[in-house]
Amino acid sequence: MTDQPSLKQFLDELNNYADTDAPAGNSASGAALPPIGQVLEIAGSGSRVVMDAARLLEMQSSSDHSVAMSGQVGSQVKVKVGDNWLVANVRTLRAGDEAGTVIANVDFLGEGSQRGDGGLSSFRRGVTRYPIPGATVMPVTTDDMRAIFAASDEPHVEIGTVYPTEDIRGTLYVDPMLSKHFAILGSTGTGKSTSVALILHRISQLSPEGHIVMIDPHGEYSAAFKSCGELFNVDNLQLPYWLLNFEEHCEVMLTTDGAERQRDADILAKCLLAARTKSKSSEQYGKVTVDSPIPYLLTDLNQILVAEMGKLDRAGDTTPYQRLKNKLDELRADPRYTFMFSGMLVSDSMGSFISKLFRLPSHGRPISIVDVSGVPSEVTSVVVSVLARMVFDYAIWSRTEAQRPLLLVCEEAHRYVPKDENSGGQAVRKILERIAKEGRKYGVSLGLITQRPSDLAEGVLSQCGTIISMRLNNDRDQACVRAAMPEGARGFLDAIPALRNRECIVCGEGVAIPIRVRFDDLEPEKRPASSDPSFAAAWRETGDEEGIISRTVKRWRGHGR
Repeated sequence: MTDQPSLKQFLDELNNYADTDAPAGNSASGAALPPIGQVLEIAGSGSRVVMDAARLLEMQSSSDHSVAMSGQVGSQVKVKVGDNWLVANVRTLRAGDEAGTVIANVDFLGEGSQRGDGGLSSFRRGVTRYPIPGATVMPVTTDDMRAIFAASDEPHVEIGTVYPTEDIRGTLYVDPMLSKHFAILGSTGTGKSTSVALILHRISQLSPEGHIVMIDPHGEYSAAFKSCGELFNVDNLQLPYWLLNFEEHCEVMLTTDGAERQRDADILAKCLLAARTKSKSSEQYGKVTVDSPIPYLLTDLNQILVAEMGKLDRAGDTTPYQRLKNKLDELRADPRYTFMFSGMLVSDSMGSFISKLFRLPSHGRPISIVDVSGVPSEVTSVVVSVLARMVFDYAIWSRTEAQRPLLLVCEEAHRYVPKDENSGGQAVRKILERIAKEGRKYGVSLGLITQRPSDLAEGVLSQCGTIISMRLNNDRDQACVRAAMPEGARGFLDAIPALRNRECIVCGEGVAIPIRVRFDDLEPEKRPASSDPSFAAAWRETGDEEGIISRTVKRWRGHGR
């Protein structure tokens, strides 16, 4: 580093500049501002600069908000290279080796053209030319930041205010964000549900004829989308059992493990195919497989099982048949499964089910909220699997038609695509992993929402082109997000544990450069029912406990009725 300009000489020149002929005013353009440091070391996306501590303190206490934050951790600085300004994000600060200096690690974000007044314009992501050690570092002004974060003409939605400014809007570009999937991450209590509702409301306002299916495991989003969505739960979902493919049938009907499970599966495959083939509608489709979504009668499946049992010589051989028959009888008799295994669901309602669920047409209500909180826990993953597979299969088989892209949003995603490959619900895991890998080819977008990214399968998170991370308290979760984020966003990651509620880091395809955003306030009627109860306030109230208990017990026993 012997050939770089003397640091002491640089600081002396800087002080002389500030004391003598620094022109007044025009600070917003950047033309009249003195430099704050110089480049020390260049190393690809991450480099080091040395800055004058006195100059940083002076800016920090300045009444001129246009430059007050520049040079601090999480803010930006700019470096001149030819006719362009290079913009870098400050990742860390430490005291320099020489008195009065501060060493900063920075990540280059992109570059813009230099205007006539010295300001920045036409910002674009990526770096074509790097500065050399000794190049001058300048503060980034509010006008510069407007140029950096200015939304282009591409379809976009505004979600909040960019940190550290007070009026520059943070935007998400809808097409890049949805075409390459997205993930919203955040610990419990960080305002994640409200932020998800805000983003979906803004997308719905931009595209009122859109097609969005949201899996809601806690029943909290129904309150948020009454005005612009259709709400489905066990009372009105009417999911026909014959839409299940063979693997999903196995997860619902098989109760054994190992070799016995394989034997039961072979029997079920044989009898299920016979039941589908027996249907009158199967004749018009030619080749029918065990996975074909063709209506069949549960009574037919039952009769075929009994008939196959009757052909056997030894009583011991009938055990797997009896197991399947008993399970089938149990599903038909259990009132909790009426939404799926009802005798009323035999008619061919596939077209109307798809139209209703996928909002085709949407009539200005583009979102379907599927509340699975009332679904028996043993089949929740199967229900989610069927819905996800219907989204993907519809996209595949409608390729020759006018395109109707679909967005599938999955709350509590770590339940359905867990890191542990041996956990239950293999069908839902397979289909969500397939959508993550292949969905964009067919016009299917996946939105994953989770509070535990470390419990989510790594392959799925890495497929998400846009990551919106709110505060994460757990070290493992932070490490997981750090691995999934692109290189240029690493400097923002250190801020994740320090984010306030309803504040996030956004990086990836959906934004021009990584940004830290404070979400807008959402109107009360558009918020999900996810607020935490106030123990102190609720525990002061008393009265009508007997009535509360009797009504609760009645709903409990009647499964919500």
